Amino acid sequence: MDGDFSMRQRVFWSAIVLTIYFITWSVACPAKEKSGAGRTHYMGREIAVTMHYTGAPWLVRESREREEECSTLLKALKLKPNDVVCDLGCGNGFYALEIAKLVPQGKVIGVDIQPQMLRMLRERARISRVKNIELVLGTLSDPKLPTDQIDLVFCVDAYHEFSHPEKMLRAIRKSLTKNGRLALVEFRAEDPLVPIKPLHKMSKRQILKELIPNGFKLVGQFDSLPWQHVMFFGRDESWEPPEKK
Repeated sequence: MDGDFSMRQRVFWSAIVLTIYFITWSVACPAKEKSGAGRTHYMGREIAVTMHYTGAPWLVRESREREEECSTLLKALKLKPNDVVCDLGCGNGFYALEIAKLVPQGKVIGVDIQPQMLRMLRERARISRVKNIELVLGTLSDPKLPTDQIDLVFCVDAYHEFSHPEKMLRAIRKSLTKNGRLALVEFRAEDPLVPIKPLHKMSKRQILKELIPNGFKLVGQFDSLPWQHVMFFGRDESWEPPEKK
């Protein structure tokens, strides 16, 4: 009984904190930039506004491990020491710096579309003395990744903000090695107890609806996180891009 009350209390206060955060975020970043404007909807889903760099402190909040079990997620990736990993939408490097420690003979490519985020990550890497990390300023439609060189593209709570999903997915697919994987991590839309706005959640059905037609196949799943899906995709070698009309 006490355990159930404690869990409800934790969810309640997490919801309060996240609500305050998203209100602040909405004020700081009221709309997606219209320069080279992409989609506002894709396959029946409304695309969320890209997280503004002023919300970066939320990414490294003290409660994140307790709420999301980030260390469990990192173990689920099953990284090898020489892997090349892209943290796509890396922000200020909450995950990128931890992944870099797990691939000492490999490297992390941190990609973000906001130079302010990359500057924060660069400073945090300097303080942490992390050397095997490369920073890339991507665009809304191009992560600027090398071809056939990435073992894992790691995308946490970011794909639902892509305003050019098809172009980004094509670029991700092109960047993967033959056995490379895309790890897509999104808050569960199926679970009303996950204290995140619906716009920032995705269901497994919606993820499959968008990824499969863009040349990916599901190769694994991890369902033991409190709030998020983890879905692993590889390249579908039988896929051919649709002809341009």
